[in-house]
Amino acid sequence: MDILSIKQRLGIIGNSPLLERAIDIARQVASTDLTVLINGESGTGKEFFPKIIHQLSSRKHGEYIAVNCGAIPEGTIDSELFGHEKGSFTGANEARKGYFEVVHGGTIFLDEVAELPLLTQVRLLRVLETGEFIRVGSSKVQKTNARVVAATNIDIPEAIQRGKFREDLYYRLNTVPIKVPALRERKEDIILLFKRFSNDFAEKYRMPPMQLDEEAKKMLIDYHWPGNIRQLKNITEQISVIEKEKIISAAVLSKYLPVFNERINLPVLFSGQTGTAHQPDYTTERDIMYRFLLDMKKDLNELKKVVYDIIENDSDTKIFQKSDASYIKQLHKDFGHIPEKEPVHHNIEEGHIIEPAFDMNDNYEITEEYVQEEESLSIENKEKELIFKALEKHKGNRKTASAELGISERTLYRKIKLFNLDV
Repeated sequence: MDILSIKQRLGIIGNSPLLERAIDIARQVASTDLTVLINGESGTGKEFFPKIIHQLSSRKHGEYIAVNCGAIPEGTIDSELFGHEKGSFTGANEARKGYFEVVHGGTIFLDEVAELPLLTQVRLLRVLETGEFIRVGSSKVQKTNARVVAATNIDIPEAIQRGKFREDLYYRLNTVPIKVPALRERKEDIILLFKRFSNDFAEKYRMPPMQLDEEAKKMLIDYHWPGNIRQLKNITEQISVIEKEKIISAAVLSKYLPVFNERINLPVLFSGQTGTAHQPDYTTERDIMYRFLLDMKKDLNELKKVVYDIIENDSDTKIFQKSDASYIKQLHKDFGHIPEKEPVHHNIEEGHIIEPAFDMNDNYEITEEYVQEEESLSIENKEKELIFKALEKHKGNRKTASAELGISERTLYRKIKLFNLDV
């Protein structure tokens, strides 16, 4: 079966080369019994690939079971996967088959496999290597012939370093890896997906389908989509239900696109607790400092651009107007550490400081390249300043101030005490 037929059969939308490459790998590996590990961000559609593998394999007439490992409590996961005997634990009133026993001769899809507890990982490794398992509360070894396809959005090598995932199990699962691309890597598919979802919801809610103007299309394509296809589908449904006008402009669309913060769009890491994962916690001092440094770098780059424009656009004999001088002077006041009476000049190529050749309070002539004096990089001062501004902006309301800063109220209280702030 070719890739187009597979997409039509399963309702997969998109023509991205990355997507088609992933489908092609699944198609080729389907005829084997190799274990497959599917990796991709949440919401990218990883669940389609085990179906492709199962339906194109010799096991297609056997059982297919999808198990969300993250949704099963740690205390019952072994019983769910491998079964249990009557009386093996409280509430075990009768013997029960596990998924591996039921799926004998078929395919089992272990979604979010990195959420499995370490002891369960040991049991799974034995199944993969020998096809053997033991029910909870039993001593009898049983055999299963099940094809295992696993998926995760966890950075497993990172989890291995933290001791939360077995390295031998990782290599056993990762016999054939399939990387499912994020939606931002499939920009050519975004409008196609929007149209498909729009038509589906129009039929569901009995209304005309939505259309995007050119600016709205560009906005949709340029958005980062941290929630991937799931987020796009949810936003499409929201607009379909709420907006009466079916020609969607960029202004309307922007109301439904959450502001994306690149600093928190990092690979999902394992937490300190078994079987749980989370995005990095930006309530620690270290992460606050990172934010300050990134903001400072952005400000410095903007100032360098202003200086560069001055150098490029003005010769040694060009006279600046007072308004230009006031603008540059205000820049220095905003960044601090610059004397108000006269600015400081740096020779960019020589690397040394020279005396100013013009008066900021009058028309002046540029004779040397002009840049700001290096800003203090004191993280503590910047942190104190930012906290003070947030408290002042919200009139001392610590709850709203902490929300804007991206820290907890408890951390904010401690910082106020540490810096002896009185707002």
